[in-house]
Amino acid sequence: MDVAVTGSSGLIGTKLVARLTAEGHRAVRVVRRRPEHGADEIYWKPSAGEIDAPSFEGLDAVVHLAGAGIGDKRWSDARKKVLYSSRVDSTKLLADTLAGLDNGPGVFLSGSAIGFYGDRGEEELTESSTPGDDFNAEICINWEKAAAPAVEAGVRTVNLRTGIVLDPDGPFLGRQLPLFKLGLGGRMGSADRWLSWISIDDEVDAIMFLLTADVAGPVNLTAPNPVRNGEFTDTIGRVLHRPTVLPVPMIGPKLLLGSEAVENLINSAKILPTVLQAAGYDFHHRDIEPALRAVLGKD
Repeated sequence: MDVAVTGSSGLIGTKLVARLTAEGHRAVRVVRRRPEHGADEIYWKPSAGEIDAPSFEGLDAVVHLAGAGIGDKRWSDARKKVLYSSRVDSTKLLADTLAGLDNGPGVFLSGSAIGFYGDRGEEELTESSTPGDDFNAEICINWEKAAAPAVEAGVRTVNLRTGIVLDPDGPFLGRQLPLFKLGLGGRMGSADRWLSWISIDDEVDAIMFLLTADVAGPVNLTAPNPVRNGEFTDTIGRVLHRPTVLPVPMIGPKLLLGSEAVENLINSAKILPTVLQAAGYDFHHRDIEPALRAVLGKD
């Protein structure tokens, strides 16, 4: 397959490109610089509405993973506009492009996130559940709607509602590991809140699976067994042989990101991968401790 990938230098994109290449596929990076002649790259600049549309002709699929880091910077009004535009506007640009091609890709796997559901307490959530009502949910709702032109043009379109990706280089584990290794790690927020997670291996494998599976619409990319925050914290402490007694004071994250961002990022969402499992995907990591041991090299 010839597969174009946006966000190819990010956590998931880097590993996806490597996986595609290892399996003999052609990975074409969609980049914000003018590519060299003959390179497997396609130029685009979503903020300016620029894209090299003819280069998508003849490709088999597009995997859209680009988007500014949700927890990288404080949520000022300007930053919230960046978070929104980097997801919604870029998706619309791609969807419009695919819809206008004569021989374009037949598959569009477009990023989304479990932030779609908002803070839902103890409710079990599937792809048919209603959306939340916070800023993160608003982004995700419009992110998915932006893919509509591709759907209407007959392109098989999947909205990848990705959960917390477990990888030591990722934002969730990467920021916590130094503290845990020093014995200073602890839970963030309520011990009872639900965390819906997925290992990096399953994230990449699920995307590979969805390139050819007969699936369209929203798909939850989360492990079958979400875990409570307290259990996650105890488990990572056990895997690293470190204490996890003291909770993380929320003043630090709130000073760094702002109260709204923290409230959006530490909500409770018990999400089940109903569509993915019904399609026949077989998870490598269904439970949190084997997953953490695998990604941290502690098998």
